[in-house]
Amino acid sequence: MMQKITGEIKIEPEVLSQIKESVRSLADLEKQIQESSTENTTKILQIILASLVVLDASDVHIEPEEKETKIRARIDGMLHQVTAIENTLYNSLTSRIKLISGIKLNIKSRPQDGRFSISMKEGETIEIRTSTLPSEHGESIVMRILNPRNLISIEDLGLREDLLEIFNQQAKKPHGMIIVTGPTGSGKTTTLYAFLKKAQSPKIKIITIEDPIEYHLPGISQTQTAPEQGYDFASGLKSLMRQDPDIILVGEIRDAETTKITIQAALTGHFVLTTLHTNDTAGTIARLITLGASPSNIGPALNMIVAQRLVRKICPECGGMKTPSPEEKKKLKKGLAGIPTGIKVPEINQIPEVKGCAHCHNSGYKGRIGISEALIMDARMEKFILTTPSIAAFKEETVKKGMATVYQDGLIKVLNGITTIEEIERVVGEK
Repeated sequence: MMQKITGEIKIEPEVLSQIKESVRSLADLEKQIQESSTENTTKILQIILASLVVLDASDVHIEPEEKETKIRARIDGMLHQVTAIENTLYNSLTSRIKLISGIKLNIKSRPQDGRFSISMKEGETIEIRTSTLPSEHGESIVMRILNPRNLISIEDLGLREDLLEIFNQQAKKPHGMIIVTGPTGSGKTTTLYAFLKKAQSPKIKIITIEDPIEYHLPGISQTQTAPEQGYDFASGLKSLMRQDPDIILVGEIRDAETTKITIQAALTGHFVLTTLHTNDTAGTIARLITLGASPSNIGPALNMIVAQRLVRKICPECGGMKTPSPEEKKKLKKGLAGIPTGIKVPEINQIPEVKGCAHCHNSGYKGRIGISEALIMDARMEKFILTTPSIAAFKEETVKKGMATVYQDGLIKVLNGITTIEEIERVVGEK
């Protein structure tokens, strides 16, 4: 059973084993919650959290309405309805969640953030990040599940052979900057941590500054921003530079001062890993210039820009293959036209077909994989940046340089039987 420890939930091995046996779908979880509605709040919270960890959910949403409270879960990037509970149970759950998250129980009129951990078994701890937000009928609660299983190596990112070789080469660079771009939830942190794992060594010092720290890595100094105390990315970076680091991970570039310091760090012998919110590699340069970076410094500082998205993979239990329709063949041929000759592109013979089963919650998809584009900085690109090109002009130049786009990488994964055209278009858009 769960022990009532503020800040931690402990789930005994026998309880976890029982949940793994009885909860194999969201329908099973709904049944478990309904059957346990008369149990104590601690027991119900145990069922919800342990089950959603087993089902590989990334977030739990508890949303009060006038007559009931909905519980939803985000799995593979998509929200699914789990069940609805009575508001009396919601009130009890809210108090329990706020208590273990270190959130003030008596404050309901403003947003609060907290954190707690789940001890699943010996040596395995899963962090839960809690956010509360006042709403019309109570506090809306979202719990982000930070499962350490998401900490994977570069080899496990699902990269094409040519991209994998590039990533491994870049991870060995002694200085310079790698920027990973993409929207929220596109796997940027996972990619950055994969670079850290590849570069990690007892001979080098790695320091991170994050908001917040999502995963804990042994052997690495990790710090978390606290803007309310005057410790933000910019001020944190200044202090961090006095700690003699070899590799620096900056959670996100958000302002002019952070931009300036990270670029200077890359130019003065440090290896910098960071993220930026832009749609693609071309938008990165324009964004850095907008944030006050000098075009003459951007090129020499940058080693590589990566833009990525996450797409759902076809369910291995129910998914099949089919012959593409004339329209699908046309999309594939058009999308892959002009792709560099060094990139392996399978023949357009068969593509995945979506069906749906209990294993994939009737979605037809199970699990996710990244689709990426990577731009390597060289002398030619450095000179081009000095002209302060438009985003459209920069896109044209990257294609001339031989970069396969995120969309093209996605289409190659379609031909490799991993995902579908519909999923690529949902995430990237039609081309």
